[in-house]
Amino acid sequence: MNSLYLLVDFFTVIIPLLFSFHAKIKFHLSWKSFFSASIIVAIIFIIWDSVFTHLGVWNFNPNYIVGIYFFKLPIEEILFFICIPFSCVFTYFCLDKFYQLKWNPKNEIIFCLIFCGILLVIGIIHLDKLYTSVTFISTAFVCILLKFILKINWFGKAVTVYAILLIPFFIVNGILTGTGIEGAVVNYNEAENLGIRILTIPIEDAFYGFEMILLNIYLFKWFEKTFNKKIVKITS
Repeated sequence: MNSLYLLVDFFTVIIPLLFSFHAKIKFHLSWKSFFSASIIVAIIFIIWDSVFTHLGVWNFNPNYIVGIYFFKLPIEEILFFICIPFSCVFTYFCLDKFYQLKWNPKNEIIFCLIFCGILLVIGIIHLDKLYTSVTFISTAFVCILLKFILKINWFGKAVTVYAILLIPFFIVNGILTGTGIEGAVVNYNEAENLGIRILTIPIEDAFYGFEMILLNIYLFKWFEKTFNKKIVKITS
């Protein structure tokens, strides 16, 4: 089924896209901020993805893609870096809007330090495994950068939302890694990861996704403030 990956992208984004226009949500008013952020993050991850594909860390099953490539990546993989962040940032936007998700500041700091420490230790121990080391170390770096240098106050919120998003994550990523289908859409070189899988999903994927979503949320918020300031200046 050559359209499988494309359908995964479509069904991942279609419901959040439609609900963006809901009168109580109005996420469509923030599309400019989202797409400005998403394009920047997508470029980073497309480069990462392209390099890892070239190095044989993973490859794509031609039976599940339409055959259109950019930067030696299937068009579906390019769309993945827009569709998945859209759904995730939309979810963060809604939950933050309607629920109190803020953590105790001290607990947030403690969690971040322990989390980053574990990631760094695992990443350094497994420097011989490219996907593991790059993902764990870069995720720790992003968390430290955002929490302790850029001093965000929503790290705990992001953790809570991502924990909720792990449910659809297991469905979407499960399909891509072979759950419920004859072969995986994305094949991984087991020599470059820990070999620990949740169903068919390499454990590294969960941290790869968390890093991507953190960067999207940060830049989304930054663009929201920047564009709102410009509007205030124009109207004042």
